[in-house]
Amino acid sequence: MSKKDLKPPWPKGKSGNPAGRPKGSKNPSTKLRELINIEPILKKLQTAAEGGDVQAARTLLERALPVYRTTAQPVELPELEKADTLTEKAWVILAAVADGSLPPDLGAALVGAIGNVAKVAEVDELMRRVAALEQEHAKR
Repeated sequence: MSKKDLKPPWPKGKSGNPAGRPKGSKNPSTKLRELINIEPILKKLQTAAEGGDVQAARTLLERALPVYRTTAQPVELPELEKADTLTEKAWVILAAVADGSLPPDLGAALVGAIGNVAKVAEVDELMRRVAALEQEHAKR
C-alpha cells in the first residue's frame, strides 16, 4: 500500500480539527518565554563572564548576540565578460584566485555557482530536446 492509497478520514478541503486552537491563544513555548524575566539572568551571566567564567562568556556570545557572518565585497572580473563558455568563466575565476586578486572561499563559491548554472542549462536543454522529440512523434 502506497502513501497515495491512504486517505484522510475527512473530505478534501475540510479541516480534521474544525474547532482548532482558539484565535489569539499562545503555544506553550510562547507562554514560557513571556514568563521568564531575562534581564536578571543576563546580568548574572555578564557578571560571571567579567569575572573570568569562560562558560558564561560562551553562553552570552552564542545565545545573546547574533552570529557574525562575513559578507563578501563585490568583485570585478572584466575577463568574465570575455569568456564565452562556463568552463572559460571557471578558469578566469581560478586564475584570479591563483594570482591573489580573489579570495579562495569566494572563488570556490563562484565556481560552485557556475556549476549550478551548468546543471540548470543542461536540464533546460534536455527539456527542449524531449519536447522536440514528443512534437516529432506526435506528427507521425
